Amino acid sequence: MFRTFGHKDIFVLDGGLPDWRAKGYNVESSTSLDLLSKISKASEVVKKTYKGEQVGASSFRAVYQPDLVWSLEQVQANINDANRVLVDARSKARFEGTVPEPRKGIRGGHVPGSKCVPFNEVLRDGKTLLEKEVLRSKFEDAGVPLLSPIVASCGTGVTACILALALHRLGKNDVAVYDGSWTEWGGLSETPVATHSG
Repeated sequence: MFRTFGHKDIFVLDGGLPDWRAKGYNVESSTSLDLLSKISKASEVVKKTYKGEQVGASSFRAVYQPDLVWSLEQVQANINDANRVLVDARSKARFEGTVPEPRKGIRGGHVPGSKCVPFNEVLRDGKTLLEKEVLRSKFEDAGVPLLSPIVASCGTGVTACILALALHRLGKNDVAVYDGSWTEWGGLSETPVATHSG
């Protein structure tokens, strides 16, 4: 998300705060007055923005990176053009349409031509990303050519970001995310659906 709006120096705490704590690293339990002041000011800016009011100058200028977010139309065109590999982060059973989708009215299956790398398979114990060599084999074993441009998808566009992060670890800094993901695609009657491994 940060990269989509032009942030360049982004770091992810692999394993998050729970893993940090489990390893015995220090955690602050209080918030400084300076940080509270910054949070309060940011909250006021958000409120004014939603009301359409003028806000002061910012030190950061968002620059939207449209190449990192794909639309339904781009995915539809890619079925025929095959310019990018679409990689689905949902479970294999959902990908193949052998289990019902968790959301009502959504068909089972996947975008024709897409590959499946379930997001939990790129994580160790559901917490941290696997090592590069293991990640590489996960994608290659699923038939994902890592030298090709890639678009990640999932159910709602959230766990696709885990695949994008895993691919980033492998040096692929241009992975787009299909924002509408399966909820959009599977919810439309006119989009083609495959129900076998592809």
